Amino acid sequence: MSEPNEPIIKTTELVKKFGSQTVLDGVNLQIMPGETMVVMGGSGCGKSTFLRHLIGSLTPTSGSVELFGENLANLDEDDLAATKQKFGILFQSGALFNSMTIADNVALPLHEHTNIDPNIIEIQVKIKLELVGLREHAQKFPSQISGGMKKRAGLARALSLDPKILFYDEPSAGLDPVTSAEIDQLMLDLTKKLGVTSVVVTHEMDSAFTIADRMCMLDKGKVLMVGTRDEFDQLRSCDAEAAAKLSETQQLIRQFLRGDPEGPITQRRIETSYAEDLLGAQAPRIVESPAVEPTRRS
Repeated sequence: MSEPNEPIIKTTELVKKFGSQTVLDGVNLQIMPGETMVVMGGSGCGKSTFLRHLIGSLTPTSGSVELFGENLANLDEDDLAATKQKFGILFQSGALFNSMTIADNVALPLHEHTNIDPNIIEIQVKIKLELVGLREHAQKFPSQISGGMKKRAGLARALSLDPKILFYDEPSAGLDPVTSAEIDQLMLDLTKKLGVTSVVVTHEMDSAFTIADRMCMLDKGKVLMVGTRDEFDQLRSCDAEAAAKLSETQQLIRQFLRGDPEGPITQRRIETSYAEDLLGAQAPRIVESPAVEPTRRS
């Protein structure tokens, strides 16, 4: 077990390859008990693969993932199952069972993993639903509630076993701005009330800067920067004159945080050869020239 002053989650030189493609390339990250860590980056940067390693659904090619001071790769099936009961996951879609009521969805982990009396489970379910503001909707089915309510129901289910860690996979995806802000506030309230450690994978910057204690940015499977929310905000808010003095990596981070249409990210895409991408081989660059040479000289 990890101590209060030791990381509750730790990855060391984490590498994941699928065939010849390296998706995670030496990721080092430590997450402390009780903090909210936001993991962000553009599409294809490796953040979803990183999350799948943290929850034990993928095995590293090399390196290690530790939860509660235990290397997940060293745990047998029973110990890994016991470790998984110490964390909850909120999936993008909520991942509710459509044939079950909201209450039954929340009760499911308690029925599967505990021997608690059904009457106690019923009370526990009401408590979890009250935490997310859904107690009055307990007997509805997922098809009868909104997208934001499905996210909250999924969160109630993630809380059912009183986890020490909550993992969030794009919690704001598909939600309107107001509902997204409500989910952000709910996450903050739960962290404060329950003292859980939260790991949030997102590319929604408004949400990230609302909920984060610290932030980690991935790019092409590598960690570009880990820092406090204020440290990232300093990059995001610096003006063009100050930005010109930043390193290329810092400029890339700044462009992502601001959503600017021009910068290192877009320049990198422009410089990538389409033919190389398409054929998987180095292709000759096309030299821009007039289609027809002028016959007259001015």
